[in-house]
Amino acid sequence: MTHSEATPAVPSSKTVLPIYEAPQTGFISHLPGTWIPYAELMRLDKPAGTYYLFFPCLFSTLLAASYTASGLLPVSTTTLCFFSGALIMRGAGCTINDLWDRNLDPHVARTRLRPIARGAVTPFKALIFTGFQLLAGLGVLLQFPASCLYYGIPSLLLVATYPLAKRVTHYPQFVLGLTFSWGAFMGFPALGVDPLADSAVLKAMAALYASCVSWTVSYDMIYAHMDIKDDAKVGIKSIALRHEKETKAVLSGLAVVQVGLLAAAGTAAGVGPVFFIGSCGSAAATLGFMIWKVRLNEISNCWWWFTNGAWLTGGGIAGGMLAEYVLNSQQKIEATESDG
Repeated sequence: MTHSEATPAVPSSKTVLPIYEAPQTGFISHLPGTWIPYAELMRLDKPAGTYYLFFPCLFSTLLAASYTASGLLPVSTTTLCFFSGALIMRGAGCTINDLWDRNLDPHVARTRLRPIARGAVTPFKALIFTGFQLLAGLGVLLQFPASCLYYGIPSLLLVATYPLAKRVTHYPQFVLGLTFSWGAFMGFPALGVDPLADSAVLKAMAALYASCVSWTVSYDMIYAHMDIKDDAKVGIKSIALRHEKETKAVLSGLAVVQVGLLAAAGTAAGVGPVFFIGSCGSAAATLGFMIWKVRLNEISNCWWWFTNGAWLTGGGIAGGMLAEYVLNSQQKIEATESDG
């Protein structure tokens, strides 16, 4: 993700800020020392952003699979490619974000120890690294049908410009939503369906994309509360600052929009009750519980809901879609056997 998920907000000026220590646990602690700053640029040690980027891809793939009755192998390989792409492109987005914010990050406790901010990676090397990541992302994109190029490449403009949004608007989370939700456009063409030739698919894609945008704004609004004091000091804008006093009301409205649009996507795609109960029902339940329980004035609690919300809400939606796909596949098999 374009954010780093890291240390607490700035303490008082009298508090001694921690110095950087190399990771002692986790995957990247086993990497060669010279690789670690680049792994940290990609946020490999903080995978929540990768999951958030991947879920819209997964949603669209599973919805398309139910619509087309695709076989398990193409669905599985498509899902694996999407996860690989999410991992790479999230890393590229984080690196681009850190390049834009290299003069701001040293002034915020949560970001002051990022590789560029602490001088472990120079801006030039980070730029070269970004180029390699984008090439790797292109390599993944080329594994999909050629039509996916037309749907995937335009997202690069949003990836490159999102960090500027927080300098000019209080709603950079909306721009992040447009960026992170792009995968909602990809599942149908990845499974060989031309959205421009099928109005139902086009409607389903548009509704799913808008639903994912609403979800992104929700979870990133909670994330932004972790930095709300520092952002105000350094002039960074966010929806959390703009609506600090009515955050839960805004989150509630976004949840209603998200679930409603998710239901609209399912209706357009012609799915059955399993989707509406499993995906829409679980989304409504998990979002409602999160809004009720999250303590916005506690950094650790915001962080917990941000990291776990990906699986609570995203996992529930995907689970309902997967159940719908399995049921449709089973009905197709039974229908084939009956005809035989």
